[in-house]
Amino acid sequence: MKVVAKISAVVLFIFVILGFSFFYTVHEGQNALLLRLGKITIDADTGKPAVMDPGLHVKLPVIHSPKLFDTRLQTLDVKSSRIPTKEQKYVLVDYYAKWRIKNLPVYYTRTSGQLHRAELLLSQQINDGLRNEFGKHTINEVVTGERMNIMSMLKKQANAASDVLGIVVIDVRIKRIDLPTKVSDSVYQRMRTKREQVATRHRADGKKEAEAIRATADRTVTEIIATARKEAEEIRASGDGVASNIYAKAYSKDPKFYAFYRSMQGYQAIFSQNQDMLVLNPDSQFFQYFKSAVGSQNHNKS
Repeated sequence: MKVVAKISAVVLFIFVILGFSFFYTVHEGQNALLLRLGKITIDADTGKPAVMDPGLHVKLPVIHSPKLFDTRLQTLDVKSSRIPTKEQKYVLVDYYAKWRIKNLPVYYTRTSGQLHRAELLLSQQINDGLRNEFGKHTINEVVTGERMNIMSMLKKQANAASDVLGIVVIDVRIKRIDLPTKVSDSVYQRMRTKREQVATRHRADGKKEAEAIRATADRTVTEIIATARKEAEEIRASGDGVASNIYAKAYSKDPKFYAFYRSMQGYQAIFSQNQDMLVLNPDSQFFQYFKSAVGSQNHNKS
């Protein structure tokens, strides 16, 4: 009895294993192709390749082999793709693409169901689109205003080209655009040179304006001084005229006193210093008031 029980258990186990070999499971987020002796099975009702949706499915062991594929959104991340611009200058472009399987039989036929092969073909197509679009624009354009338009065109071109791969591109985004090290060094040096030229020009313009302002200020000062001197001379001349009139009126009133007063001023001016020396004849008209307060009258008498 024990031997029979063991044999029954073994037979049951084999039947269970064989039973499981007749079924396979397609999980959520997956689709499957059922291959018959290595070829895709055709749906008898539609006449098209049969694509299995998520769930439990039946197969024939040995004859049928299911191929499971992830149909969820995939990300292709490409770094430092070397792309030439309109100026024939190369830039390093980092970008990513969001894609998923659209036509599973075509995808399997074109890529043998290998994810890395699909991404390699997709990246080649996007690179071709990048070269085509970047070749129409300058570095400044691809970095600034035209960047969104370029990404939109890339998405359209990638979808048109990837349709033969059985996939659909949801989005293409450029993450970074950078210059190669040698090119960036030369660009930075050229930018530095241009900035220095602009700075030198600004300094020269500043010096020119400063000289103009200084010259204007000097001219204004000279004009003010000249005007002041002119006004001073006019005022002095006017004062001298007034003084002369006063002197003339005073002289006409008392000529003798005026002569005496002028002589006293002359004596004071000449003998203001101890070292002053004057050699004159004692009978000179200059000493007339030394001898008499009335001056020339007494002098003439003597």
